Amino acid sequence: MTTYAQVHAEATTQATAAVDKFFNDVLKGEDQFACGFAWVTVYPENKGNTKLGKAERAGLESIGFSKDWTGKAWQLWNPGKYAGQNIDAKEEGAEAYAKVMKSYGFKAYAGSRLD
Repeated sequence: MTTYAQVHAEATTQATAAVDKFFNDVLKGEDQFACGFAWVTVYPENKGNTKLGKAERAGLESIGFSKDWTGKAWQLWNPGKYAGQNIDAKEEGAEAYAKVMKSYGFKAYAGSRLD
């Protein structure tokens, strides 16, 4: 059985690798162009007032997710841990993270916005 921590570790590894590859191959090692933010949003499968729903939300929170402004989804900002401002690099990390989460059955989506 795979735990939330194991999924998070794999997703973070993939996200960080995607950011590094983009930064080196596309940006040529220079933080340039548009600034912005990126995140991953996960929609829980179970109702929040059930045992499964509470466990699901606790699992997401244990790996760094927090409730979004709607109160119905959980978000993790900058999953690729990119320290610069380039939105494209951050989006690469969010997409990679969401892809891993989806492979484990989560309803996960990458999001971003310009600053």
